[in-house]
Amino acid sequence: MNRMERDFRPDGLAELEYLDGEYRVVRPGSFVTCAVTGAAIPLEALRYWSVDLQEAYVSPQIALKRFQERGFTPR
Repeated sequence: MNRMERDFRPDGLAELEYLDGEYRVVRPGSFVTCAVTGAAIPLEALRYWSVDLQEAYVSPQIALKRFQERGFTPR
């Protein structure tokens, strides 16, 4: 492995601020945790989150489930 092949991202849990259509890295890391399932979500795979709840979700189905629990959408 040479210098150009290294992955310089910090390992571990990242802390993010979830915004509309993007997020801001508060503490660097390589993944966040799904608020419903507890599964690790690599930052490059993170697509679903709630700005209001400041939570990440592993899939759109899990996000919908959380929104229904919180009364944000009809059941």
